[in-house]
Amino acid sequence: MPWAVSRSARRAAWTRSGAHDGERQIPEETPVALVHDASTTAVMMATPADIEDLAIGFTLTERLVDGPDAIASVDVAQSEQGIEARIWLQPGRGLALAERRRHFAGPTGCGLCGIESLSEALRPPPRVSADLRFGESDVHAAMVELAQAQSLGAATRGVHAAGWWTKASGLIAVREDVGRHNALDKLAGALLGKAPVPPGLLLLTSRVSVELVQKAAVLGAEVLVAVSVPTALALREAEAAGMTLIAVARSDGFEVFSHPFRVQPS
Repeated sequence: MPWAVSRSARRAAWTRSGAHDGERQIPEETPVALVHDASTTAVMMATPADIEDLAIGFTLTERLVDGPDAIASVDVAQSEQGIEARIWLQPGRGLALAERRRHFAGPTGCGLCGIESLSEALRPPPRVSADLRFGESDVHAAMVELAQAQSLGAATRGVHAAGWWTKASGLIAVREDVGRHNALDKLAGALLGKAPVPPGLLLLTSRVSVELVQKAAVLGAEVLVAVSVPTALALREAEAAGMTLIAVARSDGFEVFSHPFRVQPS
């Protein structure tokens, strides 16, 4: 049976009129082990949904293999303790993973946990293409669609979302998770298995840290749009990747931090 992604919890709500008993939906988080060729690579806390997407996306955005065709299959097994995603690689395609084996227990949305050197944390990001152009109104339309598509977020107000929006089709994919890195990895797993990924805007409901930019670059995102600010290192990484970084995207506007040539007046 599928794991529940949320549950109802009894709580007392205090307002100006006093205390009121009631219930609230709260998100679940579950230990998820990612196992490559029978060896555990990572253990993280995640929302127990879209686990195959998470496994594929993490494998690719962490550059543990050199492309989606290196993944032969993914099996998902559940137990009382948590979930195990077993990723099987094509013969001879796990060399990068063998060189960069991670054994760590990560908190919710662990970003750079478990890497073994500073050079691994600051690997040069892939350079994205420079073909996409879009209007300022597209950013607002995309973020409105993302908000409307966040079913678990609407129910719990306690998870992040990542979405991919195109001018031709609107929001074509969205994934939610208690961890912002997990949400992006789930989206990457859903998209990269259906190559080519159409040009579009990557949408995030979080601040932008450097590892999110690195993962976005692997996904090939020319534009990253987030509701909160980037860190200084994330901005430098976006500049190096050739990525347009848009942040503080709210109903009254947004701020462009890097490579603004892609944004055109509507």
